[in-house]
Amino acid sequence: MKVLIINGPNLNLLGTREPEIYGSVSMEDYLEKLKSEFTSHELNYYQSNIEGELINRLQVDDFDAIVINPGAFTHYSYAIADCLKNIQKQKVEVHISNIYKREEFRQKSVTAACTDAVLSGFGIEGYRLAVLSLKP
Repeated sequence: MKVLIINGPNLNLLGTREPEIYGSVSMEDYLEKLKSEFTSHELNYYQSNIEGELINRLQVDDFDAIVINPGAFTHYSYAIADCLKNIQKQKVEVHISNIYKREEFRQKSVTAACTDAVLSGFGIEGYRLAVLSLKP
């Protein structure tokens, strides 16, 4: 199974950005761990701080499932939501922190309704749980 893991804005800073919230492991290091665990999957990773680049990548039909952390775009990107709505493949939204315990503006996801499931508050392990949840 080809899984596309997509991270939105500022998630390129994982490992150094607010470690008390996001942990101290970089996505690149964590991705290596995931790849060694899920050897029967092809895990591809893409990150951008630019909304249109994320949409362009999602529109490339070269995956079987998506694990997406839209970052701040979660709360206001109807463009990403519309893109996800158009993709008829498994989609899991991941949030490292529990967005429901954070600022009020972070407690609303406009993209969640366009995915099959949402994982929030499991730390970086949410990505692993998302991959585990995917059906072959």
